[in-house]
Amino acid sequence: MTYAKIVELIGEDENLFNYHCQAILKDTLHLPGPDYIDRVCLDSSRNIQTLRNLELLYQSGRLGGTGYLSILPVDQGVEHSAGASFSANTIYFDPENIIRLAIEGGCNAVATTIGGLSAIGRKYAHKIPFIAKINHNELLTYPDKYNQILFTSVKNAWNTGAVGIGATIYFGSEESNQQLINVSRAFEQAHDLGMVTILWCYLRNEKFIQDKVDYHTSADLTGQANYLGVTIQADIIKQKLPNNNGGYKALNRNGKIFGKYNEEMYTKLCTQHPIDLCRYQLLNCYMGRAGLINSGGASKGTEDLKAAVRTAIINKRAGGMGVIAGRKAFQRPLKEGVALLNAIQDVYLEKQIDIA
Repeated sequence: MTYAKIVELIGEDENLFNYHCQAILKDTLHLPGPDYIDRVCLDSSRNIQTLRNLELLYQSGRLGGTGYLSILPVDQGVEHSAGASFSANTIYFDPENIIRLAIEGGCNAVATTIGGLSAIGRKYAHKIPFIAKINHNELLTYPDKYNQILFTSVKNAWNTGAVGIGATIYFGSEESNQQLINVSRAFEQAHDLGMVTILWCYLRNEKFIQDKVDYHTSADLTGQANYLGVTIQADIIKQKLPNNNGGYKALNRNGKIFGKYNEEMYTKLCTQHPIDLCRYQLLNCYMGRAGLINSGGASKGTEDLKAAVRTAIINKRAGGMGVIAGRKAFQRPLKEGVALLNAIQDVYLEKQIDIA
């Protein structure tokens, strides 16, 4: 997709192409690039094997050598039930087709369940980097509960040929403390084995919806979740694109006390522009010492392409490292899924779309 077609698809109502960030300037950030490992990661305590596997991620797929990442995540067979997730495209009941989509779509890596990787690992582990998702929210307990449970060990993930592990923490939930302990230990083990660590830094608490406004994707709350994620040494943070701000303010009304915030978070460190909201998330990733990849989100049919490309533009211009898109790609025919993944990648390959 050319720059002209990207502009035509998105339009210019939000000023996504020419906007310059007014709060946190790009010169203060650790930005993606071909030399990201040497420039940013070598100063860390990561061992040689972990650095090698990080470099393998950055050198794979259509974005290889750019410092950006395009990852296909398919764990919805557990997280959202297999029937509901794959009814739109039944070939993905077979995990081999998940791997095929990632390869044909030019992705840097594929992230999926330990069962899926173990079923076809010997055939594909040397063809595309594997990320083993080690915990899940299972949806077969009645009534529904929302808790990330370990499904496998780090060693088992390593044995599938995976170069890294992925995990989710539901920050704000009643179970978040135990999830934090479990994932922190898993990340330590993974780094000992030379594996890359990716954290799905999600919020989940019904109280985060105030006056019918959903603050689960508020920049201030998701930003703090990111900061907790890099504190347990996640190499890459996966976060939903922020849609608003002021979560802390909303949760401190009517005599309620929640967390800590400062008015300068909203005036000095951020504005209401979508790129600044995303940059606040990156600021909390140690200013880019851990890469920020934003989620592609749910599939909503004909608007998927525009939404995916918009997310990529905001992430890239904010200083992020890429997009991790799953349902928008696999809940459509293979050829269309490949085209959508390529369109996301085209944003990161397009030099006219630069850091704001």
